[in-house]
Amino acid sequence: MVAVGTDILAMTEPVAAPPGSGDHGQQRRQELAGFLRSRRERISPEQVGLPPAARRRTPGLRREEVATLAGVGVTWYTWLEQGRDINVSPQVLDAVARTLLLDPHERDHLYRLADVQDSSPMRDCQAVPPTVQLLLDQLEPFPACVRNARYDVLAFNTGYERVMGKLSDLPFEDRNSLWLVFTSPRCRDAMLDWEEGTRRMVAEYRAAMAEHVAEPAWKCLVSRLTKASPEFAELWERHEVASPENLTKRYLHPDVGLLRLNYTHLWLGQRLGTRMTTYTPADGDTDTRLRKLATMPVPER
Repeated sequence: MVAVGTDILAMTEPVAAPPGSGDHGQQRRQELAGFLRSRRERISPEQVGLPPAARRRTPGLRREEVATLAGVGVTWYTWLEQGRDINVSPQVLDAVARTLLLDPHERDHLYRLADVQDSSPMRDCQAVPPTVQLLLDQLEPFPACVRNARYDVLAFNTGYERVMGKLSDLPFEDRNSLWLVFTSPRCRDAMLDWEEGTRRMVAEYRAAMAEHVAEPAWKCLVSRLTKASPEFAELWERHEVASPENLTKRYLHPDVGLLRLNYTHLWLGQRLGTRMTTYTPADGDTDTRLRKLATMPVPER
């Protein structure tokens, strides 16, 4: 369980912001209130170390639980979620973002709605706990990654980079599997079943987006892909939907040849859409080639 930070509590008594913010400010605060409620309601008590819930009237965490876990005053957080005109510090927003398990896109959206400058660069925001990264590393030489429902790659091991190309140097907005399969020549050339694979990915994205149609990060990715790839635009207009399945993919690696990989989704948070995907060899030749690949440096993109 997260400990209450008394130093933060001391700074978070409700204080009204200066008057004169106007209609735009009121609209922004209402958007912030709705966003906070939606993020709070998707998290179960067990995900943040609280005892299992029993007979709750509404889904997710209670306001007082978010406040306690974030180390802020209950009244202050209630005012924030009601769209009141109050001052918000970057430190307090950071605590709220961590408590609500926001990914980097959601965190950026939170700061924009609150009209606060984020003092921590997006690339430094830990989207998954260190224990998950440790598990990814233990799966070597088999590739593995953690993605959210939007296909943002939140974490990965070196085996994943050896197969997919180097991701570490990419900005977060480009570290997205859907973006890479449509815009990276390396990814496109490596996927032997590119047309079927991309059709399924677009259908999965459209299905997942049904719960996020008003969220800027989802719409922004569709807009970027539509402009960057005619193939994506054509698939998007089909309005096909699909759910994630455990299947087999074929990759033609330039250094070791054909890789046949069974991929398995392990859900880290069903309601968050966050899942770990592991890629295990579908045959003995692939196992041998993955182990050979583990002795090679990570290729550049």
